[in-house]
Amino acid sequence: MMKPQTRRTFLKRLAGSFLAVLGLGAGGYVYGNRIEPALLGITRLDISHPLIPAGFHGKKIIQFSDTHLGFQYNLNQLEKLIDKINAEKPDLIFFTGDLMDEPNKYREINKLTGILQKLQAPLGKYCIYGNHDHGGYGTEIYRGIMEAAGFKLLINSADFIKLPDNSRIFIAGIDDLMLGKPDLASALKHVPEKQFCILLSHEPDFAETAISYPVQWQLSGHSHGGQVKIPFAGALVLPPFAKIYQEGLYAIGGENGLILYVNRGIGTTGLPFRFFSKPELSVFTLSAN
Repeated sequence: MMKPQTRRTFLKRLAGSFLAVLGLGAGGYVYGNRIEPALLGITRLDISHPLIPAGFHGKKIIQFSDTHLGFQYNLNQLEKLIDKINAEKPDLIFFTGDLMDEPNKYREINKLTGILQKLQAPLGKYCIYGNHDHGGYGTEIYRGIMEAAGFKLLINSADFIKLPDNSRIFIAGIDDLMLGKPDLASALKHVPEKQFCILLSHEPDFAETAISYPVQWQLSGHSHGGQVKIPFAGALVLPPFAKIYQEGLYAIGGENGLILYVNRGIGTTGLPFRFFSKPELSVFTLSAN
């Protein structure tokens, strides 16, 4: 098996070759390496469903994902991101995995919890494992950071958000598909029928399984939107379990099926580039039909 650095060097050269072929040369390299990774986009969408109680109408959710701290993304950038998230005044915050690129090699863990604690969401902060959170002996490192920062880590489990009028929605989260042991049946075991439920799954292609369960929306990351996309050719590299659903909004299974949103993530991994796939924050507003 190739060592990570060898793979990254290969991918970097491959990306450079594509940019050169496109006639972008050094300018394309600088844009993909320095400029686009800093161009944060904010996507705003409504989450509308008949099962959403009236009391939740207008409540705001922010999803962020795949920061990959330690590869090309640093704590100063994270602090600026947190300021932008807080400026949106979210009611709920979801982090859908891959906090650090290599947890056991990250040298600023002692600063990370305090920064994440600054995120403010009166109805709660939730997170799940991504493959990089388990990788690099990171399972307990990640858990310790997120729980100390006030996040509830969902591992094949669910929680409910309850308002003063006793109305509820449910948030379910599964373990990572690549390095964990996902079990959606266990996650939904205590979710009553005909209750609105959002599923957090790091890998988007899990939607092919989730469609068979009583969840209405799935929020995912992992794909980085392809991270480097070549015009007329598409994504240069897509990770496992992000081959079918690469970015954006999907309606799966017809009118009463599952709605999936795939966030492009914040950081980079493998390749230190973004090209036609800028970083993304997702801002969702609940809408009671």
